[in-house]
Amino acid sequence: MSQIIYSTEKIKAYDGLKKLCEYAGESEAWCNELWMSLLTDAELYREFLYYLEHHSFADHMKVSGYSLTDCYVWQLERYNLAKDTGKNTASCNKEDMVLQAFHTMAGMKNDPSYFKRKFSEGSGMDKE
Repeated sequence: MSQIIYSTEKIKAYDGLKKLCEYAGESEAWCNELWMSLLTDAELYREFLYYLEHHSFADHMKVSGYSLTDCYVWQLERYNLAKDTGKNTASCNKEDMVLQAFHTMAGMKNDPSYFKRKFSEGSGMDKE
């Protein structure tokens, strides 16, 4: 008789993602899109599991020299620019910024040159 081994890891990971998406105000469709990106990229999936367990980035994964922390900081800068605050306020949903960082990293895997260009464009502030 063969034994069936049932792993609940993916169920727990998806549940964690759904809870983060709900808290961040992301739609179910957006959540499912990110979930598919995680499922189809083992390296990104491991980074997500690490985040769920430690509530910080492992930063083992890099695309064109950029890590998830770089994506997170870039998302924060974009948020600050959009809100015209100049700094990160308490009203900023940090979990959404985390999810956006994972979404950005998934996009970087598909089109690294696009995101390298976006990262180097700067924040839109006047430069000397």
